[in-house]
Amino acid sequence: MPGSTSTARMNAAPISSDLKPLPPRTLAEVRDQVAQEIAVQMVNKAELLDDVKIGVMMTFSKSDDAGFLKQIAQTIKECCLQDFLFAVYTTGPPIDSSANFVFLCGSAEDYVQRAVLLTTSKFIGRVLGVRNEPAYTSFISVKDVGYTSYDESALWDVVRKSAQPPIDPLIPPPGSRGIEKILSDARAKLQRLKSTEAYEELCEPEVGAPTFLVDIRPADQRDEEGGINGALVIERNVLEWRFDPRSHSRLNIADRYDLRIIVFCSDGDSSSLAAYSLQQLGLLNATDIIGGYRAWRDAGLPVDIPIRTTRSVSSLPGQSSDGDHIGRYNGTFTIYTQEQAVHT
Repeated sequence: MPGSTSTARMNAAPISSDLKPLPPRTLAEVRDQVAQEIAVQMVNKAELLDDVKIGVMMTFSKSDDAGFLKQIAQTIKECCLQDFLFAVYTTGPPIDSSANFVFLCGSAEDYVQRAVLLTTSKFIGRVLGVRNEPAYTSFISVKDVGYTSYDESALWDVVRKSAQPPIDPLIPPPGSRGIEKILSDARAKLQRLKSTEAYEELCEPEVGAPTFLVDIRPADQRDEEGGINGALVIERNVLEWRFDPRSHSRLNIADRYDLRIIVFCSDGDSSSLAAYSLQQLGLLNATDIIGGYRAWRDAGLPVDIPIRTTRSVSSLPGQSSDGDHIGRYNGTFTIYTQEQAVHT
């Protein structure tokens, strides 16, 4: 309505002459307020893990990062009334230091020291130094923090693991299994063969799927005990890569999932775990020999006594190599290369 604005102005209360403009704030005062706001936000948004408040926060690098982070820690201690562990990290180009900071503060020294050890492990190759401070705080100088999503996820993992109460080292952790239980569970998935059964199966003139006898023993055991004529020698540490049809390092024969793979070791223990591992790859016909090589030998089945001679693969017809060697078991050559083991 015409004249309403002027009427409102006339009816407004007069400004008191006692009111004065606020004095200009210093940069230090602004920094203190920001530090307090960050601290309060961290406490209010913290996760609760085993009655310990935990959190991770990022802030951009600025001059005197150390003083700013100490102010955050002081405010957290004043407003957090229970156990806590927090990590604050600076990101962006550092102004007055050679690296960014990961700042850890907690309510107990154990929390902070565990977090320091885990942080240096997570950021290996990027840590320039660690400086422990009073009142359960620590500065870790780390190059290029916050430039990838890994960094924040890693710090969350650090505070979660560090805030958990230490376990009794003599009590097995929940969910863990002893090796005998692991072995028993693996064997429950296998149709294991006696040595004579394996021999009879290998001697069958017709089989439903390609069948291979695989020796996973290390070289020193093969040299000491001997071998089995016709067995593929593929040591345990590369077994899965050689037989997984998906693997770029597989053997040429490992191009199908119905292979019948009969694994043996020296005594039949590690072979069970190996056969179960192959089953997990999808090779469901994999199994092992009860009692391993020793049971095969004790049953009087054919074995090769080791002849301790070696000569270059290049001396074999059609083979050439630099530095690869072969071992000979009574006329059966086992070729060891960097890529695979093949019998000829």
